[in-house]
Amino acid sequence: MHNYRNLKVFALLIPILTLLSSCKNEFKGNDYVAYFGGEIVNPNSPYVLFCKDNEVIDSIKLDKNNRFFVQFDSLAPGLYTFKHEPEYQYIYFDKNDSLMVRVNTRDFDNSVVFCGRGDQKNNFLMEQYLKNEKDKNRLFEAFDYDIEKFTKAIDSSYKVATKFYTNKKEELKWNESFDVYAKAALDFPYYSRRELYPMVHKIRTGNDVYEKIPTDYYNFRKSVDCNNVALSSYSPFVMYLSHMLNNMGSINYHNHFTEVDLELKTNVNKMNIADTLIKNEKVKNTILNNIAFTYLLEDQNMVNNQTFLDTYHKISTDKSQKNEITKIGNAIQLLKAGSQLPEVTLIDRNGHKISSTTFTNKKTVLFFWTANAVSHLEGVHKKILSFQKAHPEYQFIGININDTQDEWKNLLKKYKFDTITELRCVDFEDIKAKWVITKIHRTIILGDNGAIKNAFTNIFELNFEEELK
Repeated sequence: MHNYRNLKVFALLIPILTLLSSCKNEFKGNDYVAYFGGEIVNPNSPYVLFCKDNEVIDSIKLDKNNRFFVQFDSLAPGLYTFKHEPEYQYIYFDKNDSLMVRVNTRDFDNSVVFCGRGDQKNNFLMEQYLKNEKDKNRLFEAFDYDIEKFTKAIDSSYKVATKFYTNKKEELKWNESFDVYAKAALDFPYYSRRELYPMVHKIRTGNDVYEKIPTDYYNFRKSVDCNNVALSSYSPFVMYLSHMLNNMGSINYHNHFTEVDLELKTNVNKMNIADTLIKNEKVKNTILNNIAFTYLLEDQNMVNNQTFLDTYHKISTDKSQKNEITKIGNAIQLLKAGSQLPEVTLIDRNGHKISSTTFTNKKTVLFFWTANAVSHLEGVHKKILSFQKAHPEYQFIGININDTQDEWKNLLKKYKFDTITELRCVDFEDIKAKWVITKIHRTIILGDNGAIKNAFTNIFELNFEEELK
């Protein structure tokens, strides 16, 4: 399948590849010239971002054929990411690689194919990623199993994945620098499943298996280098450390804690464990920021937020990221119940700018959607239409967050949600900063005179309708 897709991509990008191959003999020992290009089918924006460690190195503009190309005069070998908002994927460059990629935004991950010098390693990473995603879905029911059956199921899957990795490593004969990521892509999803099992099993079945876990169950932790700075921005590694800390930091006997206090104690516990286990500042700060983002966006007890931030600031040494966490903390404070919603500018179907203050004169439900999440688009509007009939005292306003004016209007014509007020976000970074919009499922409820009733709820929660009373 991949070979056929590579041929299709090769045919589309032959002019650029011919140029690259004509230059290949000009590389010298100290020459780190590299090339990156490709095609974005159904683009969401006119740019592709090329990044290293979450920092944008280059913003590459698409041409009229939705293709892009850039020469880097000196590109250090290593792992990078390319982003076409809101999606991203990893790309690995060895010295003097010339990589082309073709992506269809309608099925981003499944459509990514690399060709050119260095393509086989990158196609391996993509294949391994897709296999992990497939296994994640296939093995989800395994979390209901007892510990012995669960271990047998995931060990069997890991054995198959290991064989795939070993065969590819022997075939492609990649270097040790790349193997750091190839092995991480194999190991850490498996390790994460082992860490997740006790927590997920208890949630899904109600059975607490913490006391039944064999003494050697976590032996794999001994092989994990928590201070591996090369992996500090690699998602499988960061996610594993987060799952491990969730597991190690959980408080199992907590009947005398309220739910919000338990969340605070658990997350402070996680940060303290991270401070003990992780000595490399870059890795530690990445994990602390991950804990902070997750906690601040889930728990909105204002007193606890401040206690959490005090601990975070004592442990973290990352000043730039610390400022970002502080911004989120400050923004959340402005969204507490009883406050007025910070003003943002939106746009209506006629292209007229609308201040958010103009619709806060009555009870309001604000929800968010994008064409990139069609199932959510349809599901959330279906919910809203039912709530609209049951709660005529509310106005329901849908806010599109990242489609163009024409795309947005065409979608509204197609679906005909005529009874719902629909507006579009003009500046996503502004609304993200002021309303802390980081996930599409966020819903904001305003009470009388625009006062915030709940700025951090979800229309799909079972008790959502109770909040409208």
